[in-house]
Amino acid sequence: MRATNSPARKKRHNKVFKAAKGYRGGRGRLYRTAKEAVRRAGAYAFRDRRVKKREYRSLWIIRINAACRAAGITYSRFINGLNKAEVTLDRRQLSELAINDPAAFAALIDLAKSKVLTA
Repeated sequence: MRATNSPARKKRHNKVFKAAKGYRGGRGRLYRTAKEAVRRAGAYAFRDRRVKKREYRSLWIIRINAACRAAGITYSRFINGLNKAEVTLDRRQLSELAINDPAAFAALIDLAKSKVLTA
């Protein structure tokens, strides 16, 4: 009997089709296009796991800046004042404070303003 690669090929194809589940048209039905779509999706996923971190940091900075400007100080002066006051909150925590606890954030702004003015 002739030996073929059929079981391995079938398993390989099914693995690609499982990953391409939900893709439209040939991307979900044809092996060659499904394989390319799955490969590109993996590349985008790999890249965007890093991009997501940048985008979140940018969002936090935008939120902090908006809250600071409402209180009459710029973002850069606020961060500079916190650094001089040796406050070690990261931007994610500062953003959460600005949204959920305006009183605590106002206290941080006052602290930052006092450190910036004395320097």
